[in-house]
Amino acid sequence: MQPSLFLRVLDGEVAAKPPVWLMRQAGRYLPEYRELRATTPTFLDLCYNPKLAAEVTLQPIRRFGFDAAILFSDILVVPDALGLPTSFETGHGPKLQPVTTAEGFAALHEAVDMERLAPVLETVERVRGSLPAETALIGFCGAPFTVASYMVAGAGTPDQGPARALAYRDPDLFARLIARVTDASVTYLSAQLAAGADAVMIFDSWAGVLPRLEYERWSQEPLARIVSGVRARHPGARIIGFPRVSGGQLLRAATTGVTALGLDIAVDPHWADGALPAGLPLQGNLDPKALIAGGRALDDGVDDIRSALARRPHVFNLGHGITPDTPIPHVERLVARLRA
Repeated sequence: MQPSLFLRVLDGEVAAKPPVWLMRQAGRYLPEYRELRATTPTFLDLCYNPKLAAEVTLQPIRRFGFDAAILFSDILVVPDALGLPTSFETGHGPKLQPVTTAEGFAALHEAVDMERLAPVLETVERVRGSLPAETALIGFCGAPFTVASYMVAGAGTPDQGPARALAYRDPDLFARLIARVTDASVTYLSAQLAAGADAVMIFDSWAGVLPRLEYERWSQEPLARIVSGVRARHPGARIIGFPRVSGGQLLRAATTGVTALGLDIAVDPHWADGALPAGLPLQGNLDPKALIAGGRALDDGVDDIRSALARRPHVFNLGHGITPDTPIPHVERLVARLRA
């Protein structure tokens, strides 16, 4: 059977009508998600419930027929599985025990606890068994810098200042933390592929706060290590990198061995087409605000991106995650315009 359009594009096919999926497509903008979420005590309870997490993953596929589903989980299951107390407080986001000293680092597990992550892998198996053959399944993890930044701060911060400060103040400790998360990510992504994921994605949501030298050390190099580590176990694995960077940093990200690069909203797709390696599949990068606005703003944004990336492999997506205030008819309009 021929691979799905999404996978064929990752493999280098230039499609007249690009495949489409949306970051955070399983989430709070869907009433069926909100109804299901109300039945679980906490967000992590939902992530670790294979039956419910699989249902959430499948909801946007049933409603919109996207070309790919993405596993419903969270990037912070990795520190949780490294033994770091992790929770999500309604209205306040994630809360973790901060790791800021050698003693705090020593309290982490030396290797990721895959028993803790077993429910997530069961979710992958359930989803893959329920998806139509033409729909791909994407697994994911957070990139080491982004995950480590939450581990150091104990929460989200505007610019991940605590992690950046620790990296300058005690680079050896921060390097050990990055290495621990990198190794855990290789194991975790490899397990997702073995469980049935067709591709995996690495989210480095906070890479853009790093200057060049720090970016190379804490984002670019760990990303390359994850790619090589996963491919040592799964040769030919399809891996999408999404460092939220632009310009020279994005050019450096293209050297990490990723199969494809996601573009955030700050990246001009016309520039990206000319500057990034020919034939490298790109993913993105509609502004979520244009999707909320709908109408001409949506249509013009879609048409500009398609025009810019028409000559290379392209997966249509947003340049950041879909937000809860997105009207469902606008998502329907997006999909219809791409497939007309």
